[in-house]
Amino acid sequence: MSSTSRASRRIRVLVIDDSASVRETMASLLSEDPEIEVIGTAGDPYAAARRMQTDIPDVITLDLEMPRMDGLTFLGRLMEQHPLPVIICSSLAEEGSDVAMQAIEAGAVDVIAKPKVGTRQFLMESGIAIRDAVKAAAQTDVQRLRRLRQMVPTEKLTADAVLPPASVAGGVKVTTDKVVCIGASTGGTDALRVLLTALPADCPGIVIVQHMPEHFTRAFANRLDGLCAIRVKEAENGDPVLRGQALIAPGNHHTLLRRNGARYSVEVRDGPLVSRHRPSVDVLFRSASRCAGSNALGVLLTGMGDDGAHGMLEMYQAGAHTIAEDEKSCIVYGMPKEAVKLGAVTESLSLSAIPAAIMRLSAGSSRPHHG
Repeated sequence: MSSTSRASRRIRVLVIDDSASVRETMASLLSEDPEIEVIGTAGDPYAAARRMQTDIPDVITLDLEMPRMDGLTFLGRLMEQHPLPVIICSSLAEEGSDVAMQAIEAGAVDVIAKPKVGTRQFLMESGIAIRDAVKAAAQTDVQRLRRLRQMVPTEKLTADAVLPPASVAGGVKVTTDKVVCIGASTGGTDALRVLLTALPADCPGIVIVQHMPEHFTRAFANRLDGLCAIRVKEAENGDPVLRGQALIAPGNHHTLLRRNGARYSVEVRDGPLVSRHRPSVDVLFRSASRCAGSNALGVLLTGMGDDGAHGMLEMYQAGAHTIAEDEKSCIVYGMPKEAVKLGAVTESLSLSAIPAAIMRLSAGSSRPHHG
């Protein structure tokens, strides 16, 4: 269904979970949004399949641990027979399970933590995360996402492929290393895989905010670490930002860039939702604008909403070079679009062009003047 026709009515959601209380909670949280309609719930994939014979939803929320057929098996069959935007809503996401990572690789759009009975604040934040995930999933081009997941770089980039030798580079040398700050949301797990696997082992230090549940970020970082020439790890408070390494903000914690002399490190801290998220790209980008200025490079990838747009404007105003993923390669052209609208973007590039741009700009070239 086109985004135009979908925009004229509510987003229709099918909730699949073996727990009656979870189904009730999910339906209640989703129904608080007038743009979302829960068309039904199912206790297992067989019941869901029967329901879908007569009523196809726009988005499915899917548990992974269920009787008769597990969620991963159902997801694989669904993607083969009738690809739809699927959000994994499972306690396994909180545990950082490899099964949740397998679900992303099998075609799930996003992974969120299952809501639990808790404080009013906890349920409020869970509701925000779930509703936002559904809205983002409804805008996702599933076929484009599947093509992106099939992209495998033919070779790792080396610095020589995109940079002239130091002896002929010319210009004034920058005494402080560049630091790259990246923000992403829906579709970002795949975009980051494509981007990071294309970077050489001597790339500049990177700090990433990807909207993800707590603990799942560690499994995601570990998976990328096994695929990339660079080291990838979940950020811990005080970690240094090093060349050839990417730090991924832990879920449910803000991550800030800090500077001590000529060296950068990260601060991981608690705090309220910012731009509806924790971690927030805006928080990371603002910290970069303050402590790195023109030595920072900001990159905003696919995702719904505007998290990162205002922070990117602050980076741009501080002299940083800023890159937005272009509309053609984005799974959801939301966050980059908002940054472009604010005038916060030096250049928009396709996802495949961003790794080479990072290496080119890390050589210390200044931002082009815009009249």
